[in-house]
Amino acid sequence: MKPETPELLLEFALEVARQAGATTLTHFQRRLQVEIKADASPVTIADRAAETLARELISRRYPGDGIIGEELGTERSEARRRWILDPIDGTISFIHGVPLYGVMIAVEEGDEAIVGVLHFPALGETVAAARSAGCFWNGSRAAVSTVSRLNDALITCTDAREIERRGNAASWRALRDRAGVVRTWGDCYGHALVATGRAEAMIDPVLARWDAAPLKPIVEEAGGVYTDWSGAATQHSDSGISTNSLLAAEVREILGAGEPPSAS
Repeated sequence: MKPETPELLLEFALEVARQAGATTLTHFQRRLQVEIKADASPVTIADRAAETLARELISRRYPGDGIIGEELGTERSEARRRWILDPIDGTISFIHGVPLYGVMIAVEEGDEAIVGVLHFPALGETVAAARSAGCFWNGSRAAVSTVSRLNDALITCTDAREIERRGNAASWRALRDRAGVVRTWGDCYGHALVATGRAEAMIDPVLARWDAAPLKPIVEEAGGVYTDWSGAATQHSDSGISTNSLLAAEVREILGAGEPPSAS
């Protein structure tokens, strides 16, 4: 396997995300047949077409690398370097013609995500990071906000009902009632808002591997804190909380998430 720096891998990941995103746009705001998968989530031809293209590009450039994707499964699972793909995060938004869906790509070396890309084709926005190289929003350096008071903070989630269904109703309401503003700008877009300083926290009670993998390097390289609901700094979990560094401890204390690690 050819050695590559995180920066070079990020450059290629950005190109893959742009091409996959362009594929999604050919189906966006058009009449689509929607299928329901075994996990009750929706999928369309756009999801599968975008992931197929991404896999082809990656396999051509890095034939020895593993690929794990939401729609088309796993290839070369034994590879040390793996590409994690979510061709459309926010398929429900996509189906409804809402532009807040994203193409998500991560690169893992061993157990660590060293590259993360969130590309929003319908918005013309991209938030991306490489480990130890920083986080960038449309090519310019990105950073989390410096808001330090919760009553000045903007908190986002995808669906508050899902938080409550997971048994977190009381803690969510406590956070919601103390926050300055609460909005449901959800899915990966909420995490992108945190990484670019436009929101202070994104609360995600349910994540798959392809959802979580890009988020940790992006939020951390922007100076924020990313953990699961227990407060562990990992992308290998089924939940995720992104915050700026100044509100990290308070948000997690209210949610019962434990003490987060110190922001780097």
